Amino acid sequence: MKSVLRLLAALALVCSGAALAQSYPTHAIKLIVPWPPGQATDLAARMVADRLAPVLGQPIVVENRGGAGGVIGCEAAANSPADGYTLVAGSSGPISISPNVQKVRYDPIKSFMPISLLAVNPFVLVVNPKLPVHNTQELIDLLKAHPGKYSFASSGAGATSHLMSTLFNSMAGVKAVHVPYKGSSQSITDVVNGQVAYTIETVPAVAGLVKAGKLRAIAVTSSKRAIALPDVPTIADTLPGYELLGWIGLMAPAGTPKAIVDRLSAETQKIMQDPTIRQRFLAAGLEPAGDTPEEFASFMKSQNDSYGSVARAAHIRID
Repeated sequence: MKSVLRLLAALALVCSGAALAQSYPTHAIKLIVPWPPGQATDLAARMVADRLAPVLGQPIVVENRGGAGGVIGCEAAANSPADGYTLVAGSSGPISISPNVQKVRYDPIKSFMPISLLAVNPFVLVVNPKLPVHNTQELIDLLKAHPGKYSFASSGAGATSHLMSTLFNSMAGVKAVHVPYKGSSQSITDVVNGQVAYTIETVPAVAGLVKAGKLRAIAVTSSKRAIALPDVPTIADTLPGYELLGWIGLMAPAGTPKAIVDRLSAETQKIMQDPTIRQRFLAAGLEPAGDTPEEFASFMKSQNDSYGSVARAAHIRID
């Protein structure tokens, strides 16, 4: 009798969840983007929102809440009602990195429900072209031959580029001087000018300079070659196991009904398979993804663990 009751209860739950997903949404949805307009996360979020709104039959209002490297917007999302009417475009900075290097008022895993990974963003190791190196091993050999002589730039202490370079230096067993900047623009400029030897930055940020011969692309941070730079090998080709990525994904506050999350995920996955959308993502320097909530949750945990390990090993804190 108890087993029958449990079965009936489970069936009732499934039916109620299905009914909820079918009736959702009944009014506009707010999508928090924790970055200013025009930034990569903003572009990705708007491309998906424009396709998702007609499918859901309700408008999706993008709200840019930038500040503190994405932390402010993520805090707002984490504290929003878990009813499916507030979503957030999460990304590696405020989700995978910030909680590992500073105090934030949300848990990167427990405060959100993953919906679908939208894109990954491989970074690329670039050097000043006057540096006498053309591949990862040559750079490692040069740095080992002159410990502490050369410097590397980052867009700021605790930034993605800082942690990626720190992991590279650690795995390669080299010593170089860290030069942090307030943003990637000046850090890249100083590598171009030869004031700094190398940096690791986003593909879109350096692709034009590489094409113009002002920077030399050595290797990408992903485990596979980047779609935008198919001729550039991976760091992992020389240092097996190296992999760190930037990423962008759609999430909801923890506690959002699973039926709603599953529906949003299913629709988002369909959108991410559209050839036009995929091409638009690639044109923005983003490699399109699209996966299930469970797959995205696993990915988020692995990224959080990876960045956390680098930060702890190097004692990186910006509190």
